[in-house]
Order: sequence, then C-alpha cells, then structure tokens
Amino acid sequence: MMDSFNWKKLQNGSDMRGVAIAGVENEAVNLTPDVTAILGKAFVCWLAGKLGKTATELVISVGRDSRLSGPVLMQALRSGMSEMGSQVYDFDLASTPAMFMSTIHPDFACDGAIMLTASHLPFNRNGLKFFTTKGGLEKQDITEILELAETHSFEPSLAQGKIEKRDFISVYAEGLAQKIRTGVNHPENFDQPLTGLKIIVDAGNGAGGFYADKVLQTLGADTTGSQFLDPDGSFPNHIPNPEDKIAIASICQAVLDNQADLGIIFDTDVDRGAAVDSQGNELNRNRLIALISAIVLKEHPGSTIVTDSITSDGLTEFIQQDLQGIHQRFKRGYKNVINEAIRLNEIGQESWLAIETSGHGAMKENYFLDDGAYLVTKLVIEFAKLRLKGKSLTDLIANLKEPAESEEFRIKINTEDFRTYGDRVIEKLTEFAAQQPDWKIVPNNYEGVRVSCPITEENGWFLLRLSLHDPIIPLKVESNIPGGIARMVNRLKEFLQPFESLDLSSLELDVLS
Repeated sequence: MMDSFNWKKLQNGSDMRGVAIAGVENEAVNLTPDVTAILGKAFVCWLAGKLGKTATELVISVGRDSRLSGPVLMQALRSGMSEMGSQVYDFDLASTPAMFMSTIHPDFACDGAIMLTASHLPFNRNGLKFFTTKGGLEKQDITEILELAETHSFEPSLAQGKIEKRDFISVYAEGLAQKIRTGVNHPENFDQPLTGLKIIVDAGNGAGGFYADKVLQTLGADTTGSQFLDPDGSFPNHIPNPEDKIAIASICQAVLDNQADLGIIFDTDVDRGAAVDSQGNELNRNRLIALISAIVLKEHPGSTIVTDSITSDGLTEFIQQDLQGIHQRFKRGYKNVINEAIRLNEIGQESWLAIETSGHGAMKENYFLDDGAYLVTKLVIEFAKLRLKGKSLTDLIANLKEPAESEEFRIKINTEDFRTYGDRVIEKLTEFAAQQPDWKIVPNNYEGVRVSCPITEENGWFLLRLSLHDPIIPLKVESNIPGGIARMVNRLKEFLQPFESLDLSSLELDVLS
C-alpha cells in the first residue's frame, strides 16, 4: 500500500495536512498512524542530517491540539521517532508556539519539535508542523522530509529512544505571565498586575484554555465567563477561528453578558488570536493590526510593519500618517510576511512586526514566531497600563479609518491546470484595469492585481489574487460608501463572464442587490 501512497499530497506549503478520520464524503483518510510513524522517522533522518548528529543524539518534543485523532497519531509519531533511537518528550496538549519555544528553552533545548494540528480545519483533519531552533520549517524542508518518507527505508536503532512525559505548557505560560508582570510594572501589585480586571477567554475547545488559568488568573484577573476552555476535538460550539463570524460574535456576546473589560479568542493551536473591547467590539483583522502597530511603533519609531496584501487603505494611512511608520503590503501566507520582515532587517530596514489579517502575528522580539498568545500578551500589557491612566485600549486606534463595506468573494476555477488559468485571468484583468479611465493599478503589489477605484460611486479598491493552495481566485473588495462594492463587482462580473472555467456564483450575494 505504501508503495503507491501519494506522499506529496500531504504537503501544505510549510507544513503537512491530511484527513485523519473517516466518514466525510469524498475525503479519504490519508493521515493514518502508520503514515504518521513514517513521517516521524523521516523527520529524525532529515534533522540528523541537518545538524550533523546521529539519530540517537537527538531530543525531539511532540505536542498536539485537541483534535480527536490527536492521541493515536501522537502515539504513532513518538513511537516512530523512538524506534530510530531519538529521545522524545511527550508534551501532550500544547500550542504550536510552545513547541518552538521548547527548542530554545535552556531546561529543554530540544533539537526539533513537532506539533500535531490542522489549525481551524474541520474535525476530521490533522497535520504536522515542524520546528528547529531556527524556527518553523520552510516549504523546501517539508518537500525533503516527504521525499525521505516516500523511500521509507529507515534503519531502526538497536536501542529505542526514551519517551518521557513532560509538562511544558506550564513553563511556557509562566514565561508569558512574567512578561506581563515586567511589562505592566504595577506600582502597587507587581506580582498580580491584573487584579481588579475582568478578562475572559474563548479557546473554541482547542488548546488555548491554559491562557485563562495559567496566565490571567495567576496575575489576578477575574476570568469568570470564559468559555469553551475544555479541549474537545469535535468543536461543538463554534469553529476555533478568530476570523469566523460565528466565533467572533460568540466572544463579543460573552464580553457583554459578563460585563468583561476585555475578551480574548484563540484558534485551535494558539498561533492566532484576537480581542474584543468592553463594548463588545471586535478587535481583529485591520483593527488588530492597527493596535499592535501602535504598540510596536511606540517602541520602535519609524520601523516597517509588514502585512499581507488585503489590508485596508485606511490601515496604511493610519500606520504611515498617524503612527509615522512604514507599511509594506506583501503576499498572503504567514511565512511570506515573516520572511519578508526578516529580509528587510537583513538589508538594514528595521521591521519588528509581520502580521496577516487572519491574526497570524510574528514579532522580531519573539523570534519572529507567529504566536497568538504572545500577541495577545502584548495587548494585555498595554491594556493594563492604559487602565492605570484611566484610558482604554481602543484609544490607540481612535483615528483608524475603516471602510463602510468589506467583502471577500472566493471564485472557483473549474479546470485542472488552475494556476495557469488563474494567472491568465489576473493578467487580462490587469490589462483591462489599465484601460479604465477611473481605475488605477496600485504599484508595488506583490500578488495578483490591486486596483484603486476613487470615483464617487465606487470609492474603494479591489484585489484579485490566486489562492496559495486551492483552485480559487479570491476577490477582496472594500468601499468607503454603501453600495460601492456592488458597483465595482458588477463591473468585474461583466469582465469575468467570458472566462468559462470560472464559477461566478459566489458573486451573486445579497450585497450586490
């Protein structure tokens, strides 16, 4: 069976994802315990080669989120690595950022780490994220590991490596708590600077429940009203995704119902986060970027904020005019924005923040690790400091201009060679937009085509790009006036109509009526 197995299908950019539980129509299981064990062995071989060590010299940590398939895949993964002679630390329930931190923490100093997670994807999926002391692996690294797995000709060690249960999430949480203590530097209560504040957490039944008891409560906060903290891989309450409308509406309502000062929401494996103010207003996407940018640019004036391509014009104006920083839009994909920020620093352009609108935020001071708990910790510090002065967190973004309308349409491409087809659509739209007297192609755009539509009837912009992995062309459209999106999209529909392999049904929404 393994000889005909499609290993390449597991690759999802810079990590791996697959179907781990049967029962969903047209989704055959391809991430089995046997496959996972082989992936563990392949990682050992790859890591040993990179570090110039033998497999028996390696120490590797493994953790998982709350997915139903997690325990059995974890057992297979650690067994596979142990058979190669490597020592394995089993962290059990953990967060993705914590797994990286185990490679640089002096008391653990793991050579590598693996997190079993598929982020916010449905319950039947799972996946693997890999780390070394240099951070998350790149796309090429994943390709190399899968090539090793495809050969599956591994020499087991004469002596199996030791598997040891360790509690690392408590160590990781204490690091965050101590950062809040020093960051707030409360004049009267250093150890519990959040005393008197009510902060609630929505973990979406993922792995983020630790933040309520091991961080906030430790610091004196009242977390009464926190919800869905218990890990449950069936995700019975809502999708654990700070971008999901139902999820964000749930934490907004919980803040209001419990009269909380602040609400926090995480995705399944805690590499993304968002917040809610005391009035029940969501602080995610452009608002989240504006908030953390205000904090970063106060600490590092004039530095560059790197974001993905779909951020608003109002955010650019806020960063560059109000905060006196530099805003650089780049490609979608958290690894893309992180690598761009790293590149800028290497050429002498200071950048301390790389962040996607999805909530993936990575900071130079934190190893450019996309860490939702760290990002939220920065917000909590600022929130507590402002409260001591009688101010609120949202005071920081009072001048942020937000669009009247914002929508993303996902247009399916119904052809096998979808990349070539999608690129041709974008190329033709670029030519078309350049011929429109009232449209202007936005320069320095790194993916797809972004067009400014300044006329009074539209007063906005759109971006058409090709999805990173799927046969989809996402169309992001924003307008500063009601009805502006409908006018832009109707013009685009007319242009897109002749492309027979495009499914334009997603454009038939109420917003266009």
